[in-house]
Amino acid sequence: MKALVVRSLSPDLSGTQIEEIADPVREEGQVLVRVRAASLNYPDLLMTRGDYQFKPDVPFVSGLEMAGEVVEADAGSGFKSGDRVMGGAKTGAFAGLVALPASSLRPVPAGLGFPEAAAMGAAYHTAYVALVELGGLQEGQTVLVHGASGGVGLAACDLAKALGARVFAASHREDKLAALKRIAAPDAAIPNTGRFREQVAELTGGRLCDLVFDPIGGDVFDESTRCVAFGGKLLVVGFVAGRIPEIAVNIPLIKGFSVVGVRAGEYARRFPDRAKRIAAELERLASEGRISPHIDRTLPLARWREAFEAMEAGEIVGKIVLEP
Repeated sequence: MKALVVRSLSPDLSGTQIEEIADPVREEGQVLVRVRAASLNYPDLLMTRGDYQFKPDVPFVSGLEMAGEVVEADAGSGFKSGDRVMGGAKTGAFAGLVALPASSLRPVPAGLGFPEAAAMGAAYHTAYVALVELGGLQEGQTVLVHGASGGVGLAACDLAKALGARVFAASHREDKLAALKRIAAPDAAIPNTGRFREQVAELTGGRLCDLVFDPIGGDVFDESTRCVAFGGKLLVVGFVAGRIPEIAVNIPLIKGFSVVGVRAGEYARRFPDRAKRIAAELERLASEGRISPHIDRTLPLARWREAFEAMEAGEIVGKIVLEP
């Protein structure tokens, strides 16, 4: 089969290439899946450099998540040949076939195609853990989502709206704000450059935001500390800006808000029963048509470099999907 293999770690993707490799051999407890679509995530890019917290030994097949059709499974696994499934692991999705534990797969919700199913898992799980499990989101609350044009940010906008929140989608690029208005239909789309607190205060009548979803860090985090309402939460999801910010603890004390770290993958590993419940709830929302990932573009696996470079350049709104 063809697969995207990381042979060596490099800052410029020079150690990554398409190769013809042996098909995976399914072990007991695993399900062999023919991949129909695989979603690109930022950790996929970071792992080609060795910059992600999970550092697989090279060589490895890239790709966190996918959707496809079951080829072979154990009797009693809950899956049979031809079933439409989605899921993944930390590696292996950018290939024609993948063998995964049955526990890491779920049925594709009714109404979702393979590209949307491949794009839903990691992004929406992260959004749910942040907003609902850790943030305690309630209907009618106000949520400020930074990095709203990215896969995780757009999922947070989509999920928050589905759960009845008032959503402010934020980006540092004007062209992304226009796209967000069209795609995410937030209550407001605002630039998160400079002193954006004033606009947040105006939009909320001075109330500010119950939750701030921040995968950016840097200056965005600094200004966001001024945007959280008393009793609210600033959800730390990542540091795409590069600078890991710091905060003096007297600020959340005086302003009465919490800073909450979000490690959605670790949350699932520590609380597997909760992870199953989250997956079931997301599947219900998807099957009811209340949430759906936005696919920026779908490309053949042979054009993987174009996909990775577009993600790194911030050219996309939503997710890129690769098809083997």
